[in-house]
Formats: sequence, C-alpha cells, structure tokens
Amino acid sequence: MEPLRFVVPPHWDGALLKHFLRREAGVTARLLARLKRVEGGIRLNGEPVYVIVTVHTGDVVELFPPAGETQAPPEDLPFSVLYEDERLLAVNKPAGMPVHPSPGHDRDSLLNAFSGWLLRENRPSFAFRPLYRLDRDTTGIVLLAKDGYSAAVLPQKIQKEYQAVCEGILTGEGVIRLPIGLEPGSRIRRSTSPEAVDPVPAVTHWKALASDGAHTLLSFRLETGRTHQIRVHMASMGHPVAGDDLYGGSREKLDSQALCCISAVIAEEPAVRLCVPAPEEWVRIFPNLFPQKQNQGDSV
Repeated sequence: MEPLRFVVPPHWDGALLKHFLRREAGVTARLLARLKRVEGGIRLNGEPVYVIVTVHTGDVVELFPPAGETQAPPEDLPFSVLYEDERLLAVNKPAGMPVHPSPGHDRDSLLNAFSGWLLRENRPSFAFRPLYRLDRDTTGIVLLAKDGYSAAVLPQKIQKEYQAVCEGILTGEGVIRLPIGLEPGSRIRRSTSPEAVDPVPAVTHWKALASDGAHTLLSFRLETGRTHQIRVHMASMGHPVAGDDLYGGSREKLDSQALCCISAVIAEEPAVRLCVPAPEEWVRIFPNLFPQKQNQGDSV
C-alpha cells in the first residue's frame, strides 16, 4: 500500500511533527500511537523520525500505517463493489448479512464475504475497517477504509441518506429529538421511554417521499448514529419500518425491515458521491411508492 504523504505548509514552519500530524493532518492519537510502534512508520523527507522533531515549510511527511489482516474465514458470498480508490472500498450490503460475525452468523457476515473477495480476486490482504455499521437486515452502502488514517479521519466527512418504507401515512417532513436507551430487561431492543436504560441523545430528520395509502416511503438524515435509531424513532411515532417486527412492524409483506442506506457522500475535494437504487423487492411489493421505477420497467 502506498504511504500517506503530507507537505508541510508555510504556517506550520517550525512546529513539532506531532502537532502537525494531530492538528493539520487529522491523525488521531490512537493511530499516532500505532504508527510509533511500527519501525519506519513515520518518515520525514524519507528518513524515519520521532514525532518530537521540528518540521519546516516544504518538508514531506510520510506515514506507513500497518496493513492489518482479515480475521474471518473466507466465504463465497455476495460482495458487490460499488467504488474503489486508494483509500476506500464501497460495497452494497444485502439484507440478512451482518457486518461482523455474530452468534448464529459466524460464516455469513460481510467480513466473511470480504475475505472471500480478497481470495477470489487475488488481492493483497488489508484490514476490514467499516466506517459505520448497518444492522443485519438493513441493506445498502457500506464504506470500508483501506488504512488506519482513512479510518480515523473519514467518518467525520461522511454524509449518508437512508430510505425506508414505513407503515401508515406521513406527509411533509420533520425532526425527531428523543433520547434512545436500552429497553429495561432487554439486551437488544432500544426504547425512547423514560424508563430506558442509559439513554443518549438522538436526532433524526425525516422527509416523506411517496405514499400508497397504507405505507410511506421516507428519506432520513441522522445527526447522531445510535443503534437502531431510525427503527426506534419511527416506532415511537407509531409508524414502524415495514418488516421490522422487533419494533412492531408487520412481516406480512416483507421478511426483513425495509431500510436502506441509499447514498453516501465523502464531503471533501473532490467529493465522492455514491448511491444505490431502491431494493428490487421494495419496488415489486410497493409499486405505487416507485411509479417511475415501474414505468421504466414497463418500457424495457
């Protein structure tokens, strides 16, 4: 893997290297500690250095983060690559696939699929670093960082949009500001009730896109990233995600929750913009929510 390179600008002339890396390059304390443990992990103008040296205008700083290894058996599973560059790998995760192995899902996770993809494509191994996690039954875009530096600095630059089919009719748009905590007596379910255990602030922005009289297609933007946030907030409004029986949604039409990370933008120059279409199952089951898709299909 190519090293990460930074050129010292004039306003950092005479600063300590560690201050330049932390404040200008955005290197986290954790990554800096890992780099210091790697022989030659930090170099200044081609020479290994300690972070207490002084840098000057035009100096070239190179970082060599440890590559890491995958830690799950490779499996021949769907692994749909949407985008790849020197820092990122973007994939479209199917519903029913957890991001990491878990009890009962120790061979069918995205990590297993990633390991299998590396093997099939004869790729050099690099660590599995998801920049965020999707629930097992949530589909859509997952971004993976190829190095520790990108894993540390990119999450703050990601802007994601989710879409969901929710029960009932909603119009317009709104904001839900309800803390989320564990439901008393449960290790899985979250709740917005006053009795919830260890609640933390959660803010969800929603916008209605289409309705068929029984369900509504909504777009979501999150200010916070709490476990099950969209699912819990919509259930609290009396409009659970279709198929999400953990939070009161019906499985009459769907076997899994109708929730998808539909787009992701890396907000930097140049910006990386990724999107996926609504799952085909949604379009088939809720045709009136996707009339444009249906018309496109009829014309083919």
